[in-house]
Amino acid sequence: MEKIASFTINHLTLMPGIYVSRRDITPNGDELTTFDIRMTAPNREPALSPEVEHTIEHLAATYLRNHPAWASKVVYWGPMGCCTGSYLIMQGHLESSDIVELMRDTFRFIADFDGEVPGATPRDCGNYSFMDLPGTKKAAQRYFETLANITPDRLTYPA
Repeated sequence: MEKIASFTINHLTLMPGIYVSRRDITPNGDELTTFDIRMTAPNREPALSPEVEHTIEHLAATYLRNHPAWASKVVYWGPMGCCTGSYLIMQGHLESSDIVELMRDTFRFIADFDGEVPGATPRDCGNYSFMDLPGTKKAAQRYFETLANITPDRLTYPA
């Protein structure tokens, strides 16, 4: 079998950032852009705990799907299996630079969040107690600092 594209990225040099992972055209002709929202340096920094990834999923998905300018373009937000970041799928032909401010706002929201995590109830979530809000806020603040002064090399996959 041929390697899928995401397994051809050199994870030994990949740094936290925002990367276009792939582009797809639906049968109806809509273009979808998948973003790699990379929060840690793979294999060199500790991965996020699954509880942190789960909490980020709830908070980011809620924030993005309620965003006044971007909600209609958001298709999906979900954690990476390797626990080093998340995937964001959006409608349209977008570049990493197009969503930097959106990601800053999203991770500022997460870092500053207080209260009950949206959807973290037995009725609303299949593993509602599998959350770590303090750890999530710390991870979001760290990633926000990466985004605050993001450079072009953190917006395009390394060669």
